Amino acid sequence: MTGRLVLAATPMGDVGDASPRLRTALGTADVVAAEDTRRTKALASALEVTITGKVVSFYDQVETARLPALVADVASGKTVLLVTDAGMPSVSDPGYRLVSACVAEDLAVTCLPGPSAVTTALALSGLPVERFCFDGFPPRKQGQRKTWLQALVTEQRACVFFEAPHRLADCLADAADVLGGTRRAAVCRELTKTYEEVRRGTLAELAEWAAEGVRGEITVVVEGATLVASDPADLVDEVERLVADGTRLKDACALVATTGVSKRELYETVLASRKD
Repeated sequence: MTGRLVLAATPMGDVGDASPRLRTALGTADVVAAEDTRRTKALASALEVTITGKVVSFYDQVETARLPALVADVASGKTVLLVTDAGMPSVSDPGYRLVSACVAEDLAVTCLPGPSAVTTALALSGLPVERFCFDGFPPRKQGQRKTWLQALVTEQRACVFFEAPHRLADCLADAADVLGGTRRAAVCRELTKTYEEVRRGTLAELAEWAAEGVRGEITVVVEGATLVASDPADLVDEVERLVADGTRLKDACALVATTGVSKRELYETVLASRKD
């Protein structure tokens, strides 16, 4: 019998979101690799499912050490079920190393789709999200965070990311500063849980709201940039602002250059404006 690794999405808050396939997998897998074994056992209990397989912990600090045994289990014909505390494995949670290790050994890997904070937040944001990028957690230090935000100045896709509640206000304030206070966004808090809340508005408005303090698990969606053909002279101030924040001139021009304005043309325009 061929073994396989099964990635399974788990409920973010409402146990009713568990799929029938997840229930079956929890009760039949030979091995259940769980980010938090206690939470997984509690989930199984709430679903009235008895886990008959071996349960092992699989969180960031032990992920590498657990790989050989789990890969060997799959290779020997066992079904290994990988679950995290909430949502989809590998999405800012343990998983991709195990997937990569199984793929390298040409072992079967499949997925049981289900809840995801990323797609749920995108759907609730009320923003254009036909194209989007996911960026995990922003850097914790302000300087690094602003550098990260600068890469979004001309990003035309919506950007979704997670943030810790105690850093949300600072992150949104930096976003308003770097991306502009009028850029629209949505802050999604405690998705699918009792106190679910979605705040929509400009970055400036959301930063002011968050300054009062926010609790819970946070997912943020920021509207993509709207780029149109421009006169290079209209973009000089934006380039100089990025340079003042520490970005190299050529890098700043690459970030700000839009359709109809090349990086080289913008660079030469900035140099000319400095001479003037």
